[in-house]
Amino acid sequence: MIDIIAGAKGKGKTKILIQQVNDDIKLTKGTIVYLDKNNKHMYELSNQIRLIVVPEFNVTDTDMFLGFIAGIISQDHDLDKIYLDSFLTTACIDDNLDYAVEKLGALSDKFGVDFVISASVDKENMPESVQKYVSHAL
Repeated sequence: MIDIIAGAKGKGKTKILIQQVNDDIKLTKGTIVYLDKNNKHMYELSNQIRLIVVPEFNVTDTDMFLGFIAGIISQDHDLDKIYLDSFLTTACIDDNLDYAVEKLGALSDKFGVDFVISASVDKENMPESVQKYVSHAL
């Protein structure tokens, strides 16, 4: 499953994402990983959630990011969800949002890991193939 929280910068996407991840950790029997561009929100996350600061791993393009995600999935068989804040930045998205979401969907289907994404783009400016995943349009 892919769930996207979309909207312009400063609309409150991260606040929704953090609330959702902190609620989910109380309900899941598996593990949850939160990927971000920095550790600014570290103290807002439950200590049961693994925070990974993607730029620390020198991810420089979308395919490298997708490989990074696959590596995370391969190392944790109890992984339930991956939260992706600042998705366009951390995943090195230029004009290939549909490609990245399609690949994440394939990983989700194959390994049973859900992705919750915040993306600083208005829903109507996303490719049609991606718009169906938007649950919150701010």
